[in-house]
Amino acid sequence: MAQAQPRPMPRGQNFRGVPKQKVKKGTVKRLLREITHGNLLRLSLVVLCIGVTAAASVSASLFLKSLINDYILPLVQRQTGDFRPLFGALCKMAAIYLAGVLAVYVQNRTMAVVAQGVLKKIRNEMFAHMQTLPIRYFDRRTHGDVMSHYTNDADTLRQMISQTVPQTISSFVTVVAVFISMVATSWHLTIFVILFIAFMFFVTGKVAGQSGKYFVKQQKAIGDVNGYIEEMMNGQKVVKVFCREERVKADFDQKNEELYENTKQANRFANNLGPINNNLGHLQYVLVAILGGVLATRGIGGLNLGAVASFMQLSRSFVMPINQFSQQLNAVVMAMAGAERIFDLMDEQPEQDDGYVTLVNAEKKDGVLTETDRHTGMWAWKHPHGDGTVTYTELKGEVRMFDVDFAYIEGKTVLHNISLYAEPGQKVAFVGATGAGKTTITNLINRFYDIADGKIRYDGININKIRKSDLRRSLGIVLQDVNLFTGTVKENIRYGNLDATDEQIIDAAKKANAHGFISRLPEGYDTMLTSNGANLSQGQRQLISIARAAVADPPVMILDEATSSIDTRTEALVQKGMDALMKGRTVFVIAHRLSTVQNADVIMVLDHGRIIERGTHEMLIAEGGTYAKLYQGAFELE
Repeated sequence: MAQAQPRPMPRGQNFRGVPKQKVKKGTVKRLLREITHGNLLRLSLVVLCIGVTAAASVSASLFLKSLINDYILPLVQRQTGDFRPLFGALCKMAAIYLAGVLAVYVQNRTMAVVAQGVLKKIRNEMFAHMQTLPIRYFDRRTHGDVMSHYTNDADTLRQMISQTVPQTISSFVTVVAVFISMVATSWHLTIFVILFIAFMFFVTGKVAGQSGKYFVKQQKAIGDVNGYIEEMMNGQKVVKVFCREERVKADFDQKNEELYENTKQANRFANNLGPINNNLGHLQYVLVAILGGVLATRGIGGLNLGAVASFMQLSRSFVMPINQFSQQLNAVVMAMAGAERIFDLMDEQPEQDDGYVTLVNAEKKDGVLTETDRHTGMWAWKHPHGDGTVTYTELKGEVRMFDVDFAYIEGKTVLHNISLYAEPGQKVAFVGATGAGKTTITNLINRFYDIADGKIRYDGININKIRKSDLRRSLGIVLQDVNLFTGTVKENIRYGNLDATDEQIIDAAKKANAHGFISRLPEGYDTMLTSNGANLSQGQRQLISIARAAVADPPVMILDEATSSIDTRTEALVQKGMDALMKGRTVFVIAHRLSTVQNADVIMVLDHGRIIERGTHEMLIAEGGTYAKLYQGAFELE
């Protein structure tokens, strides 16, 4: 009734079958807590079924003695020809086995529900926690490696929960019950079986010494391979444009070779254990038969033919779960490796947010700004103070930076002493070479990253005091890399404001000059987009992204190379719509095309993380500095 799994026990493991030097403290306890939470009733049913299965196995083995001594031998000796008692005994034995089979069926069905329920819960927890992680976390990891937590790592847990856990419990219960029965049947033969099993453990320990280490390496290699595949899928056009197919194939071969070697080494040890255990089990069965026969013929220990046959069956029932338990331990090793990776993600520090200033709907009564439950189109910062008072500051979009320094990596400063002032409704443009720090400044405004030194004030409030979700609600961002989601065009635009009506969506599309091409799509605004809008051109995808920001209607807009992927003709249309969209808003523009920033109120030229020039287009041209040379073509943005 037990189900063997081809997984050996690696050497150098603790009693849970996990390499001592690999498993983080508390991983097993934490995983058990995940498994038992909300499943105690189901697990109790599983334990009951395991008890029934073990009892059926032991009862069937013990009944074999009675079957031979009380039914078969008398029938042979007397030659009566009355098979009814034997038939009744066989029916009784069949009923015992049937009870065991039904118990195994219920156990497997229940554990399948438990396993999938635990995985569902873990995936939900992982995904929910992932939404709280800072951008910095994803900068350090490939998407494929993160996705591997939800697939490969989760699948190792499924295998352990649905198979290894019940098999381990079943093995333990069966071994205890069978051992007691063996001692009761013949303590002489029991001693021999124990000694032989010790010999088996010695042999299998030698064979399976290194598999656990390689199974842990295998899980990491799977994540690396998945990450590389995901990266290459996203960059297929780049690979083909630069004819790098052979290079990426070679890189993949190297990563795949590493996965192959780790998997091969792990399974080489694992696959040797099954045949060795099986053959040693057969040898033990034969030796018990010989030794039992000798003891029975000499009348030692009160053994007879039925007792020997019964003990032989018990010895097999004793060795089998021990073999199965040792074979399950590598599944535990893999599951522990997967669990550690999952818990590492879940233990990542969420994005810190100590803000207490919130964004609320507001209205003015008798010239005094107050909070209201209805949407008025006016917003205010609600600022509670230590003395219990609350003040309200109208959201206007004034942004100031004072002597800001920033480093992505400690000790490597990328922004130096940045100071700027953006008045409400002012258009501020950043110009500079790639890596000068343009995008980094906007990432600090929305607090994707926190500054190392200095201050940033939003409407006179230190942005560290503003709750991040409320801060970001007041900002609209159009990125160079467009991300569209599976859904209709309408749903992708509404992503900027989930409460937007169809009329507001169409109006936002018109402002972004996207309405024309959307109307020509097969289903118009109800056209389904998949694969990040693969059925649209790059320019069309960017227009939808701009419309998405427009429907959010924020007082501050950040345009990070928003028109870089649009052709010159489309850019002219978009620029017209953008001018209308930017009216009355504070706008930060990052652009390589200087033609898109000429009408900015302030242009700031950055070089290696420092503002080296600032002023209007006319002022900077008149100064004849870096900007003027860029505009005249003497310099190029690199």
